[in-house]
Amino acid sequence: QVQLVESGGGLVQAGGSLRLSCSASGIIFRLYTMGWYRQAPGKQRELVASITSGGSLDYADFVKGRLTISRDNAKNTVYLQMNSLKPEDTALYYCNLNPPRTSFWGQGTQVTVSS
Repeated sequence: QVQLVESGGGLVQAGGSLRLSCSASGIIFRLYTMGWYRQAPGKQRELVASITSGGSLDYADFVKGRLTISRDNAKNTVYLQMNSLKPEDTALYYCNLNPPRTSFWGQGTQVTVSS
């Protein structure tokens, strides 16, 4: 059974930083492209960043230069370093494969940025 467990969210002031982690089990993690997604209240879930098995990176335009995705295949973990946070970054953040698998969504981790 696949489990993706996100952690690291919290409340931070605008301009602050957070580092999110997602620990994966039940898959051969190193083989898959992983993504970080977010869903703000009243909005659809959107892809924020992704990293391929080979380490190639891709970012949504609205986060370029502020967020960095990385992975540690030995730990089956994908990270999202978030800097220069803005109130509009407030959302529930999830990890999943890219493209995502419906049954793999976890509980997410809440990021709240105050102005």
